[in-house]
Amino acid sequence: MKIRTFVTGLTLAGALALSGCDVGGQGPKFAIVSGSENTVLQPIVEEFCKEKKATCSFSYEGTLDIGLALQSERGVEQDAVWPASSVWVDMFDAKRRVKSLTSVAQMPIILGVRKSKAEALGWVGKPVYMKDILAAVKSGSLKFLMTSATQSNSGASAYLAMLSSALGNKPVIEPGDLDQPEVQGAVRSLLAGVERSSGSSGWLADLYTESAGKGVLYDAMWNYEAVLKETNDKLAGMGREPLYAIYPADGVVVADSPIGFVDHGRGQEVETFFNQLVEYLRSAPVQKRIADTGRRIPLGDVAAKPDPAWNFDPTRLVTAIRMPEPAVIRQALDLYQVALRKPSLTALCLDFSGSMAGTGEEQLQAAMRFLFNPDETGKVLAQWTPADRIMVIPFDADVRTTLEATGSPEQQKALVGKVSRQRAGGGTDMYACASRALDWMRTTRDLSSYLPAIVIMTDGKSDDANHDFMNRWASVSPHVPVFGITFGDADKRQLDALAKETSARVFDGRGDLVSAFRAVRGYN
Repeated sequence: MKIRTFVTGLTLAGALALSGCDVGGQGPKFAIVSGSENTVLQPIVEEFCKEKKATCSFSYEGTLDIGLALQSERGVEQDAVWPASSVWVDMFDAKRRVKSLTSVAQMPIILGVRKSKAEALGWVGKPVYMKDILAAVKSGSLKFLMTSATQSNSGASAYLAMLSSALGNKPVIEPGDLDQPEVQGAVRSLLAGVERSSGSSGWLADLYTESAGKGVLYDAMWNYEAVLKETNDKLAGMGREPLYAIYPADGVVVADSPIGFVDHGRGQEVETFFNQLVEYLRSAPVQKRIADTGRRIPLGDVAAKPDPAWNFDPTRLVTAIRMPEPAVIRQALDLYQVALRKPSLTALCLDFSGSMAGTGEEQLQAAMRFLFNPDETGKVLAQWTPADRIMVIPFDADVRTTLEATGSPEQQKALVGKVSRQRAGGGTDMYACASRALDWMRTTRDLSSYLPAIVIMTDGKSDDANHDFMNRWASVSPHVPVFGITFGDADKRQLDALAKETSARVFDGRGDLVSAFRAVRGYN
């Protein structure tokens, strides 16, 4: 496998744009697209921008978003990419648009287990293997948060570590290895332990801390060693127990946090600025600041202080898993999506009220044609499987009908045909649809064996606030996140409030519908 500079994984998130520094525009304008795990490093970059009198901006995207953009004809719009790992640039950047890819730090992907849970499992002060984690999941003693392997580097890295362990820690995973039934069975059983998924490592960490603040305690979370440090710093400030760091003894994937230049022909000044930024990030004083965040500095003599209280030690030697060839990684990701991941239970609330007439209705129908077209969703690793269960609920001021299906290609096609006959008209009550979805989920046998989600596709202009909905929501266990996708002339206020109360997110479907739907699939 050709590696641009160093090695290893990548990450996630939504399309969150953060403005950088602007001190008069005397330097170049410079835009960076990054994985969400780098938010803590943004202030360090902004200091450099201010010094150079440059106008800098950050946008945060998921693994596949950055990769697919590099793979597309158009390419990325930004001047630099900063994923979690160079392996994804290698995998997707066939046109070799990224230059001077340089590692800034390293981060192993490990399992953080709530300390009292780690003590109950007998894992404190002992080596823990993936088979121990599997046994805990099978016994019902452990569930965990993990990002989607098809959208986020941390999830993909945890998944590849599971595959490696199931293969007896072979030096490298090869194509035929993925066909072994016993290997698939072991990894499928491990992934059954996923309690919540997401497309972003940073969002997943926020979910853990925000839920802890509400008294909702998750067992564990797969994430970067440095992100677990950030999470535990927040938990300590809240007076909550920490996550105990489990470094699987079988081996871990290590992300190399590379930043690379994308030349849009804007002149030597921009490339010179990038080279100076890299030199700055790799300078001794800045490397010390980066190390203080919990990141590892290869061949450096700086590191954050270990904390035995939660087994954190960035100086600890870890067994690094060698990444497979890009074609094998793609095969493994396809296998995850179509056969090994925990199946989803998804209710899609489609707003066909009068305010959606015109553009909103057209977008909604186009969305259904994409979402239920396996050839299209397969291109972005967002396809459904026959194990997935779907309910489509067109609504206006009330629920119009309910359409149930599995993710089989035939049933997906039937859904598109039925939805195509819907036309916009009438009032709007998205809560009536969400309540019907909850009723369906409440009657689902073994709800915990699915990743449930309600997705409301609307312009957000609901006539009825229906405060009774949250009482009904609280009565369903496990709790069901309620996501939003905006269409037309959207008003996000009600959707944002609902997503916040149910620990979900709202995605903008007005600009890039494909990305919005693929993003939601990463959380379900």
